[in-house]
Amino acid sequence: MFDKIFPPRTITLPSGKTVQQKASRLPLIALVLLVLTVWSAEFTGFSFRVLATRFHEFFTILLNMIPPDWSSLPSIWGPLLDTIKMSLLGSIIGSLVALPVALAASSNIIPSKLLTFISKIVLSLLRTLPTLVSALIATFVFGLGPMAGTVAITLFTISYVGKLLYEQIENVDMSPFEAMESVGMTRIQAFRFAVLPQVLPGYISTSLYCFEGNVRYAAILGFVGAGGIGLLINEGLGWRDYPAVGMIVLVLIGTVYLIERASEHFRKKLI
Repeated sequence: MFDKIFPPRTITLPSGKTVQQKASRLPLIALVLLVLTVWSAEFTGFSFRVLATRFHEFFTILLNMIPPDWSSLPSIWGPLLDTIKMSLLGSIIGSLVALPVALAASSNIIPSKLLTFISKIVLSLLRTLPTLVSALIATFVFGLGPMAGTVAITLFTISYVGKLLYEQIENVDMSPFEAMESVGMTRIQAFRFAVLPQVLPGYISTSLYCFEGNVRYAAILGFVGAGGIGLLINEGLGWRDYPAVGMIVLVLIGTVYLIERASEHFRKKLI
Protein backbone atom coordinates (compact mmCIF):
# COMPACT_ATOMS: atom_id res chain seq x y z
CA MET A 1 0.00 0.00 0.00
CA PHE A 2 2.76 2.46 0.97
CA ASP A 3 4.69 1.70 -2.23
CA LYS A 4 1.58 2.32 -4.31
CA ILE A 5 1.01 5.75 -2.73
CA PHE A 6 4.70 6.64 -2.83
CA PRO A 7 6.12 4.69 -5.80
CA PRO A 8 9.79 3.74 -5.68
CA ARG A 9 12.25 6.01 -7.42
CA THR A 10 14.05 4.54 -10.43
CA ILE A 11 17.81 5.03 -10.37
CA THR A 12 20.04 4.30 -13.35
CA LEU A 13 23.49 3.05 -12.38
CA PRO A 14 26.66 3.96 -14.39
CA SER A 15 26.56 0.42 -15.77
CA GLY A 16 23.17 1.15 -17.33
CA LYS A 17 21.31 -1.12 -14.92
CA THR A 18 18.26 0.37 -13.21
CA VAL A 19 17.27 -0.23 -9.58
CA GLN A 20 14.20 0.73 -7.56
CA GLN A 21 14.73 2.78 -4.39
CA LYS A 22 11.73 2.54 -2.07
CA ALA A 23 10.52 5.67 -0.31
CA SER A 24 11.61 5.97 3.33
CA ARG A 25 9.07 4.88 5.96
CA LEU A 26 10.53 7.29 8.49
CA PRO A 27 8.06 10.18 7.83
CA LEU A 28 5.11 7.77 8.18
CA ILE A 29 6.50 6.30 11.41
CA ALA A 30 7.16 9.80 12.79
CA LEU A 31 3.61 10.86 11.90
CA VAL A 32 2.12 7.79 13.63
CA LEU A 33 4.23 8.40 16.74
CA LEU A 34 3.18 12.07 16.77
CA VAL A 35 -0.51 11.17 16.52
CA LEU A 36 -0.17 8.54 19.25
CA THR A 37 1.69 11.00 21.49
CA VAL A 38 -0.99 13.68 21.10
CA TRP A 39 -3.76 11.13 21.61
CA SER A 40 -2.04 9.74 24.73
CA ALA A 41 -1.61 13.26 26.12
CA GLU A 42 -5.31 14.04 25.65
CA PHE A 43 -6.36 10.66 27.06
CA THR A 44 -4.24 11.00 30.22
CA GLY A 45 -4.85 14.73 30.73
CA PHE A 46 -1.18 15.50 30.17
CA SER A 47 -0.65 19.15 29.16
CA PHE A 48 2.48 20.27 27.32
CA ARG A 49 1.51 23.90 28.04
CA VAL A 50 1.43 23.28 31.80
CA LEU A 51 4.71 21.37 31.51
CA ALA A 52 6.34 24.32 29.72
CA THR A 53 4.98 26.96 32.11
CA ARG A 54 5.44 25.07 35.41
CA PHE A 55 8.57 22.97 34.86
CA HIS A 56 10.79 25.70 36.29
CA GLU A 57 9.08 25.16 39.69
CA PHE A 58 10.90 21.83 39.90
CA PHE A 59 14.22 23.70 39.94
CA THR A 60 12.77 26.28 42.35
CA ILE A 61 12.15 23.51 44.89
CA LEU A 62 15.61 22.06 44.28
CA LEU A 63 17.20 25.47 44.82
CA ASN A 64 15.23 25.88 48.06
CA MET A 65 16.96 22.73 49.31
CA ILE A 66 20.31 24.56 49.09
CA PRO A 67 21.96 24.94 51.51
CA PRO A 68 20.78 21.81 53.36
CA ASP A 69 19.71 22.14 56.99
CA TRP A 70 22.67 20.58 58.79
CA SER A 71 20.94 20.97 62.15
CA SER A 72 18.44 18.25 61.09
CA LEU A 73 21.26 15.72 60.56
CA PRO A 74 21.01 14.03 64.00
CA SER A 75 17.34 13.22 63.43
CA ILE A 76 18.11 11.51 60.09
CA TRP A 77 20.43 8.71 61.26
CA GLY A 78 17.71 6.67 62.98
CA PRO A 79 15.27 6.51 60.03
CA LEU A 80 18.21 6.04 57.64
CA LEU A 81 19.38 3.05 59.66
CA ASP A 82 15.81 1.69 59.57
CA THR A 83 15.83 2.05 55.79
CA ILE A 84 19.11 0.15 55.46
CA LYS A 85 17.92 -2.55 57.87
CA MET A 86 14.65 -2.92 55.94
CA SER A 87 16.57 -3.23 52.67
CA LEU A 88 19.16 -5.66 54.05
CA LEU A 89 16.71 -7.93 55.84
CA GLY A 90 14.21 -7.88 52.96
CA SER A 91 16.97 -8.63 50.45
CA ILE A 92 18.38 -11.53 52.49
CA ILE A 93 15.00 -13.17 53.15
CA GLY A 94 13.81 -12.53 49.60
CA SER A 95 16.97 -13.97 48.05
CA LEU A 96 16.79 -17.09 50.22
CA VAL A 97 13.11 -17.68 49.41
CA ALA A 98 13.75 -16.99 45.71
CA LEU A 99 16.11 -19.98 45.49
CA PRO A 100 13.52 -22.77 46.03
CA VAL A 101 10.91 -20.82 44.05
CA ALA A 102 13.31 -20.49 41.11
CA LEU A 103 14.15 -24.19 41.39
CA ALA A 104 10.45 -25.07 41.25
CA ALA A 105 10.07 -22.85 38.17
CA SER A 106 12.96 -24.45 36.27
CA SER A 107 11.53 -26.72 33.59
CA ASN A 108 14.85 -28.54 33.03
CA ILE A 109 15.05 -29.64 36.68
CA ILE A 110 11.43 -30.12 37.77
CA PRO A 111 9.56 -32.73 35.71
CA SER A 112 6.11 -31.48 36.79
CA LYS A 113 4.90 -28.94 34.22
CA LEU A 114 2.08 -27.89 36.56
CA LEU A 115 4.53 -26.97 39.34
CA THR A 116 6.79 -24.98 37.01
CA PHE A 117 3.76 -23.23 35.52
CA ILE A 118 2.40 -22.26 38.95
CA SER A 119 5.82 -21.09 40.15
CA LYS A 120 6.31 -18.90 37.07
CA ILE A 121 2.81 -17.47 37.44
CA VAL A 122 3.51 -16.61 41.10
CA LEU A 123 6.74 -14.84 40.14
CA SER A 124 4.95 -12.95 37.35
CA LEU A 125 2.21 -11.83 39.72
CA LEU A 126 4.75 -10.61 42.27
CA ARG A 127 6.60 -8.66 39.57
CA THR A 128 3.35 -7.13 38.36
CA LEU A 129 2.49 -5.84 41.83
CA PRO A 130 4.16 -2.43 42.37
CA THR A 131 6.28 -2.23 45.51
CA LEU A 132 4.32 0.78 46.78
CA VAL A 133 1.06 -1.15 46.45
CA SER A 134 2.46 -4.22 48.23
CA ALA A 135 3.84 -1.91 50.96
CA LEU A 136 0.42 -0.29 51.35
CA ILE A 137 -1.25 -3.71 51.63
CA ALA A 138 1.42 -4.77 54.13
CA THR A 139 0.63 -1.73 56.32
CA PHE A 140 -2.98 -2.92 56.52
CA VAL A 141 -1.85 -6.42 57.51
CA PHE A 142 1.16 -5.70 59.76
CA GLY A 143 0.54 -2.10 60.74
CA LEU A 144 2.56 1.04 60.04
CA GLY A 145 6.35 0.86 60.33
CA PRO A 146 9.44 -0.95 59.06
CA MET A 147 7.77 -4.39 59.26
CA ALA A 148 5.48 -3.51 56.34
CA GLY A 149 8.40 -2.09 54.36
CA THR A 150 10.49 -5.20 54.95
CA VAL A 151 7.67 -7.44 53.71
CA ALA A 152 7.23 -5.31 50.57
CA ILE A 153 10.97 -5.44 49.83
CA THR A 154 11.01 -9.20 50.45
CA LEU A 155 8.23 -9.78 47.92
CA PHE A 156 9.98 -7.63 45.33
CA THR A 157 13.29 -9.43 45.88
CA ILE A 158 11.64 -12.84 45.48
CA SER A 159 10.12 -11.78 42.16
CA TYR A 160 13.29 -10.14 40.81
CA VAL A 161 15.91 -12.66 41.93
CA GLY A 162 13.59 -15.63 41.30
CA LYS A 163 12.91 -14.60 37.71
CA LEU A 164 16.59 -14.11 36.81
CA LEU A 165 17.67 -17.22 38.71
CA TYR A 166 15.31 -19.69 37.04
CA GLU A 167 16.34 -18.31 33.63
CA GLN A 168 19.98 -18.95 34.57
CA ILE A 169 19.14 -22.47 35.76
CA GLU A 170 17.30 -23.26 32.52
CA ASN A 171 20.37 -22.21 30.49
CA VAL A 172 23.06 -24.17 32.37
CA ASP A 173 25.01 -27.08 30.93
CA MET A 174 22.96 -30.14 31.92
CA SER A 175 25.69 -32.71 31.20
CA PRO A 176 27.03 -32.78 34.82
CA PHE A 177 23.46 -32.98 36.11
CA GLU A 178 22.65 -35.98 33.91
CA ALA A 179 25.94 -37.65 34.84
CA MET A 180 25.20 -37.35 38.57
CA GLU A 181 21.69 -38.67 38.09
CA SER A 182 23.08 -41.66 36.22
CA VAL A 183 25.24 -42.64 39.22
CA GLY A 184 22.22 -42.72 41.54
CA MET A 185 21.83 -39.18 42.89
CA THR A 186 18.36 -37.70 43.30
CA ARG A 187 17.43 -34.66 41.21
CA ILE A 188 17.83 -32.38 44.22
CA GLN A 189 21.29 -33.82 44.99
CA ALA A 190 22.29 -33.48 41.33
CA PHE A 191 21.05 -29.89 41.38
CA ARG A 192 23.07 -29.19 44.52
CA PHE A 193 26.38 -30.49 43.10
CA ALA A 194 26.00 -29.91 39.32
CA VAL A 195 23.76 -26.88 38.74
CA LEU A 196 24.06 -24.73 41.84
CA PRO A 197 27.84 -24.16 41.44
CA GLN A 198 27.19 -22.91 37.90
CA VAL A 199 24.53 -20.35 38.89
CA LEU A 200 25.82 -19.41 42.34
CA PRO A 201 28.01 -16.42 41.25
CA GLY A 202 25.17 -14.98 39.18
CA TYR A 203 22.69 -15.59 41.99
CA ILE A 204 24.80 -13.76 44.57
CA SER A 205 25.57 -10.96 42.11
CA THR A 206 21.87 -10.50 41.34
CA SER A 207 21.04 -10.47 45.04
CA LEU A 208 23.66 -7.77 45.70
CA TYR A 209 22.37 -5.69 42.79
CA CYS A 210 18.84 -6.09 44.11
CA PHE A 211 19.99 -4.87 47.53
CA GLU A 212 21.31 -1.67 45.88
CA GLY A 213 17.94 -0.98 44.34
CA ASN A 214 16.08 -1.88 47.50
CA VAL A 215 17.84 0.90 49.42
CA ARG A 216 16.42 3.40 46.92
CA TYR A 217 12.98 1.78 46.92
CA ALA A 218 12.91 1.71 50.71
CA ALA A 219 13.40 5.48 50.76
CA ILE A 220 9.97 6.05 49.19
CA LEU A 221 8.07 3.39 51.10
CA GLY A 222 7.60 5.85 53.93
CA PHE A 223 5.08 7.71 51.78
CA VAL A 224 2.59 4.90 52.44
CA GLY A 225 3.58 4.55 56.11
CA ALA A 226 5.97 1.63 55.62
CA GLY A 227 8.71 3.20 57.75
CA GLY A 228 12.22 4.36 56.98
CA ILE A 229 13.55 7.70 55.84
CA GLY A 230 10.62 8.19 53.48
CA LEU A 231 8.54 9.25 56.48
CA LEU A 232 10.90 12.19 57.06
CA ILE A 233 10.86 13.13 53.37
CA ASN A 234 7.07 13.06 53.33
CA GLU A 235 6.89 15.13 56.50
CA GLY A 236 9.46 17.66 55.23
CA LEU A 237 7.69 18.11 51.90
CA GLY A 238 4.35 18.45 53.68
CA TRP A 239 5.70 21.31 55.85
CA ARG A 240 7.59 22.86 52.90
CA ASP A 241 10.78 22.42 54.93
CA TYR A 242 12.93 22.11 51.83
CA PRO A 243 16.35 22.62 53.52
CA ALA A 244 15.61 19.64 55.78
CA VAL A 245 14.53 17.59 52.75
CA GLY A 246 17.75 18.66 51.02
CA MET A 247 19.75 17.30 53.94
CA ILE A 248 17.87 13.98 53.75
CA VAL A 249 18.43 13.72 50.00
CA LEU A 250 22.14 14.52 50.43
CA VAL A 251 22.57 11.83 53.09
CA LEU A 252 20.58 9.37 51.00
CA ILE A 253 22.67 10.00 47.89
CA GLY A 254 25.88 9.48 49.87
CA THR A 255 24.56 6.27 51.44
CA VAL A 256 23.36 4.81 48.15
CA TYR A 257 26.67 5.71 46.49
CA LEU A 258 28.69 3.94 49.17
CA ILE A 259 26.47 0.85 49.01
CA GLU A 260 26.65 0.78 45.22
CA ARG A 261 30.44 1.01 45.24
CA ALA A 262 30.74 -1.78 47.80
CA SER A 263 28.23 -3.93 45.94
CA GLU A 264 29.95 -3.33 42.60
CA HIS A 265 33.30 -4.31 44.12
CA PHE A 266 31.96 -7.64 45.38
CA ARG A 267 30.00 -8.34 42.17
CA LYS A 268 33.16 -7.88 40.10
CA LYS A 269 34.86 -10.43 42.33
CA LEU A 270 32.08 -12.92 41.70
CA ILE A 271 31.70 -12.61 37.90
